[in-house]
Order: sequence, then C-alpha cells, then structure tokens
Amino acid sequence: MGPIEKFLLFVALPIVVVSSLIEALVLSSLQRYDWKALGISLSDLFLRTVISIFLPLSIATPLINYAWEHRLMTIALDGWQAFLLLFIGQEFCYYWYHRAAHRVRWFWGNHAVHHSPNELNLAAAYRIGIFGKLTGTALFFIPLMWLGFSPRVVAATLTLNLLYQFWIHATWIPKLGWMEYIFNTPSAHRVHHAANLDYLDANYGGVLIVFDRLFGTYREERADLPCRYGLVHPVSGYNLWQIEIGQWQALLRDLAAVRSPRAFFGYLLMPPGWSPDGRGQTTEDLRRAHEPADAAIPAGSPLAE
Repeated sequence: MGPIEKFLLFVALPIVVVSSLIEALVLSSLQRYDWKALGISLSDLFLRTVISIFLPLSIATPLINYAWEHRLMTIALDGWQAFLLLFIGQEFCYYWYHRAAHRVRWFWGNHAVHHSPNELNLAAAYRIGIFGKLTGTALFFIPLMWLGFSPRVVAATLTLNLLYQFWIHATWIPKLGWMEYIFNTPSAHRVHHAANLDYLDANYGGVLIVFDRLFGTYREERADLPCRYGLVHPVSGYNLWQIEIGQWQALLRDLAAVRSPRAFFGYLLMPPGWSPDGRGQTTEDLRRAHEPADAAIPAGSPLAE
C-alpha cells in the first residue's frame, strides 16, 4: 500500500465519515433525518473498501496495461503545465464517464446506487455501488494513460476528484455566486441528484461545471422547482443487497427476454428505460409524455389556428 492509498484509507476516509455523522446529528436535531439510509451508505462504503483491498484490479486492467505500455510519451509531474494538463484531461474524461453512467444502461447498473437515496446529504456522497470494478468504468480514463500519465497518478487524481465532490452533496449550502459559472457546486449537484423531469440528466462535472456548459448539459437550480431526490422510481426499502443489485436484476430480466441482437445491445448500451418497441421510459420518453398536447404543433399549421 503506497502513501496515497494510506492517506485515503487512514486520513481522508475517517474525515469523510465523521463529517457525515456530524451533519447527521445536526440535521436530525432540526428536521427528520433518515438514519437507516445513512446505515446503507456506510455499509456500501465498507463493502467497497473491502473489495478494493482484496480485488484491486478491474475488468479494464488489461486495456489499461496495454495503453500504458504503448503510451505516446511519459509525462512527469514536474511543473505546473503537467499538473494543469492532468487536471483538465481528468475533468474531461470524468465528464464523459459520468454522462455515460447516466446514459448507458450497463454503467447505470452500478451508478444508480449512488442516486438511490431519497434524501441528499453528505452520507449519500459515499454510497457509490460495489460493482464499479466489474463494469469497466476505468475505460474512460485510458486516454490519459495512453497520453503518458501513469495509471497510479490517474487513479489518485480521480480519487481526489471524488473527494472534492463530498462537500457538494450538502443541501444546506446556498448558491455560491461566481463559482457557479466555473465549479461544480452544491447547487449544481443538487440538480444532478434530482429526479424532477426538468432536472434529469444534467450537471455531470466533477470539480468543474464548464464541460456541462460547453456540451449543453448544464441546468441551473430553480427557486420555483424544489429538487426531489432519488430515482425516478424511488427506492422504498432498506435492503442493502436489493439496492446494490436491483438494476442488474432488471437488466438481466430484459436480456433474457430479447429476440434480436438489436434488442440485446439496445438494453445494454442505450439509456435506462429504453425499449425496442419505442415505448420506453427514457428521459426523452418521459418528457414527451408530459408535453402539452399542442407543444409539438408547428407554427403556421392549420391546427395551430
């Protein structure tokens, strides 16, 4: 275990857990607090930590090794330019990983665990899902290794990115002025966790929010639309195992019923809610279903008169 891993396990992790418990105590004295949900998050964290210790590799490891062995160059972190390139590159890769985690059902199977809490708080930040290594999400960061950053450095940078995101799961921090234009803030991340139709599939950034603004996925938190947290179809129980595998069970049921390669790969790679008959419940399907009857009538049509 290297110094970075020791810092994360023996310093950062206890600080995160203690901070979430302090927040829980304060919030529970002011309002209702879901202690059972906190227990689920702690259990997820414990299981994921154990898995990381005893299963350090992921299904993406062979490709990671191949990319590193055939890298274009070796980039040493010996100047601000290298650090800046690593930071921006990692943010770019994280944006596309996180977007895929919502828009590709295979990746959503694990990421949905993070969105399963019906209350947003600091404890929800470390409910991430225990099957991440089995989904191959590390694939999105291979370009950084092929470019010349070592896998160890890329993994450490990603961990620091996730540590930054811990504090933005607070609901009691207001909008932060000019920071909202550049950084991922609690306000922006509240929108990301919201299940409201107007907020779905937005604000995928890690530390920065600039790629969301650049690629059209930014949504601002609105005073007239309070966030409803959780999944579109909310989790109602506290069964840890069901929370961890529920999305995978649903995917396997759909795959078992397929009758064509199109349906098979569609269920794997299309957005959650996709259906081969076109009558699914993707974000787009749900929004179309809630459009006013005359919303799709073009201007100038006789029907519009």
